[in-house]
Amino acid sequence: MRRGTRSGLFTMVAVHSTVRGRALGGCRMWRYDDSRSAVRDALRLSRAMTYKSAVADLPLGGGKGVIALPPDAVVDSKRRKAVLLDFADTVERLGGSYITAEDVGTSSRDMTVIAQRTRHVTGLVRSRGGSGDPSPFTALGVEAAILATCERAFGSTSLAGRSVALIGLGHVGLRLARLLSRRKAKLIVADIDPAKRGEAERLGARWTTSEKAMTAPVDLLAPCALGGVLDHESVPSLQVPAVAGAANNQLAAEAIADLLAARGILWAPDFVANAGGIINIAVELEPSGYDPGRARKRVRGIGDTMRAIYDRAEAGSTTPLTAAMELARKRVSSPSA
Repeated sequence: MRRGTRSGLFTMVAVHSTVRGRALGGCRMWRYDDSRSAVRDALRLSRAMTYKSAVADLPLGGGKGVIALPPDAVVDSKRRKAVLLDFADTVERLGGSYITAEDVGTSSRDMTVIAQRTRHVTGLVRSRGGSGDPSPFTALGVEAAILATCERAFGSTSLAGRSVALIGLGHVGLRLARLLSRRKAKLIVADIDPAKRGEAERLGARWTTSEKAMTAPVDLLAPCALGGVLDHESVPSLQVPAVAGAANNQLAAEAIADLLAARGILWAPDFVANAGGIINIAVELEPSGYDPGRARKRVRGIGDTMRAIYDRAEAGSTTPLTAAMELARKRVSSPSA
């Protein structure tokens, strides 16, 4: 954790594990009430990245970078570049044990700035030899997870006529909505930005509020915005047999997985479903160089991973979360497993 000499803002990196390989995790630029909140976020997210990489069977550990913006900070383009360079210095001081990438609040262009001060950066624009925006791969992986979830819940991967309530039309959510629309799913969508309503209309989707989408009587709920949406208040109100989406940390607490199971709702562990971005970046790091075709093939493998987790959960009479965490811990404790 360092206060940047250029920007005066705090930058930090949390490395949770390097057992399976160098720690990989995005750089999150976010507003925090205080630096302690930012540290807690970095620690929590770095742990999640360890499990995400392990379940995806990647030769990577887990880490996370955070650029902490005060609630009232004014960040113009000059100061933004300054804090990105400050963050790059923080990454460089770790000597390669952590590799950064884009995350909430940052972009592939930002990675190009960071690359001015450290080579331990991925997700660069294609013109710089990187893989560019990971959002399409994240969406592709979530689609694969949804197909596997529907297969388990309904006996078929077909989405024709299936109703899906999708919350959050951001970079990943909108791409996912388009993929589901192509598969003839009936979409109900919501976003806090009313300007996204036009995108919904172009997809032939029904626009609603996030609150109504959460309790809509549909076949599947796809949370693709902020985390913590599944809690002791929202879960009893759900009217769906299955939940699978792109949002990180969908459960307000791990115990919510038991509550979902008690209600007979099949939940796709988010760190499995949304691993497409990191799988894509792992391909970028391979000695043979980046190949988008190879990346897409591996991202689609998320469907098989999800099926295996559902099988483990059923065999062990436990939740998909427990099955996924057991698999992750096994691979972290025995990297060759």
